Amino acid sequence: MSLDPQLLTRLSTDPAKRIDEVIAHYRRERQPVELFEALKMKSRLAHGLPMIADPDEPLAPAKTDAEKQRERALEEDLLDACRQAGAMLIQDGRIAEGWMYLRPTGDTELAKRLLEDVEIDDDNYDEMTQVLLHESIDLRRGYNAVLKHQGTCNSITLYDQAIATRSRGDRQIAAECLLTSFYNELLSLVRDDFRNRGSENGVSAETIEEDAANLNLGELIAKHKWILGGGGYHLDTTHLSSTVRFATVIDDREMIDQALQLCQYGRRLPSDFQYPGEEPFVDFYPAHSAFFSALLGQSVDTSLRMFEQKARTVDVNVAGAGAIETYIDLLDRVGRPAEALRAAIELFPDDVPVQRVLPELLAMARRAKQAGDTSGLEALEQFCFERADLLAVAAIAAEKA
Repeated sequence: MSLDPQLLTRLSTDPAKRIDEVIAHYRRERQPVELFEALKMKSRLAHGLPMIADPDEPLAPAKTDAEKQRERALEEDLLDACRQAGAMLIQDGRIAEGWMYLRPTGDTELAKRLLEDVEIDDDNYDEMTQVLLHESIDLRRGYNAVLKHQGTCNSITLYDQAIATRSRGDRQIAAECLLTSFYNELLSLVRDDFRNRGSENGVSAETIEEDAANLNLGELIAKHKWILGGGGYHLDTTHLSSTVRFATVIDDREMIDQALQLCQYGRRLPSDFQYPGEEPFVDFYPAHSAFFSALLGQSVDTSLRMFEQKARTVDVNVAGAGAIETYIDLLDRVGRPAEALRAAIELFPDDVPVQRVLPELLAMARRAKQAGDTSGLEALEQFCFERADLLAVAAIAAEKA
């Protein structure tokens, strides 16, 4: 980029003023990389260093308090330069470059605010989803973008490959996005089908309009059984089962009810479209229906007995610990954390390291303590000691204090 020939004559001869003028020039011209370098130079000058470091000068560790203070100040200035350059890059649509500068700052809230002003389109889709979803800046927006641009099938694959191993909070966000998208699409298709075939199945025009407008998916297929009576389906049944499978981590009651409605739909499908799951959900839709119903406060004891029986009888060497984990999770989520903790202590396989499950066990113990039951911490302490895990024993002491 060529410069105005008159610019040099307008620049101050004072080094501090000149670097400020150069910084102002790069701001006006929207040159973020050069702005970053100029900000670094300003910082070095302000702290008594050459504006451009000598590459052959050996790096000596800071020794005196003054040197250490200067080093910290230089680091803070460098991070601020990263923020300014990264913000400008993102505002100018250079998403990946902008995030490269912002990442060292750890300022994810700033990145999120900046990206909120950027519309996701075909040109920036890859960069935006990389930062929003894979860098966890705004997982909900990133996963919804995948649903919109790539469709349900690719979104399910992404969940299994990249989200299933992430934190429970991340899994909840993605599962909620998928459930909302799939449920709304299926409900729309079922309502259209109901409107189109209602009259030939003896439904009055008035009832068609009223029920199509007011009934949810579960209510619609329960009242008008002919909708699924012909052996067909309205939306990919493998996508249906995946959406239900992911929804087990969701806590929002309204969304759990939607997941239960999907189970009610799935149970009415022909057997060819009802696929077995993994323990304890081999009987896929009935087992998931029992799980979601319990979370909604319906038939809680019946559901718990079913999942307890699975937890105690399924061979962990064949099917893994899924049945045990599901039973413990359900106990905890229906408001029985003390029972969940006792079940975990009793049922968890000997080869499962305590440290792998300790955060969840401590959380259960805290909830039990808040409910007035302190026996859980004592039992957990003894359990960890018997497993020879003194780190866990030390952590429990803090909870008991």
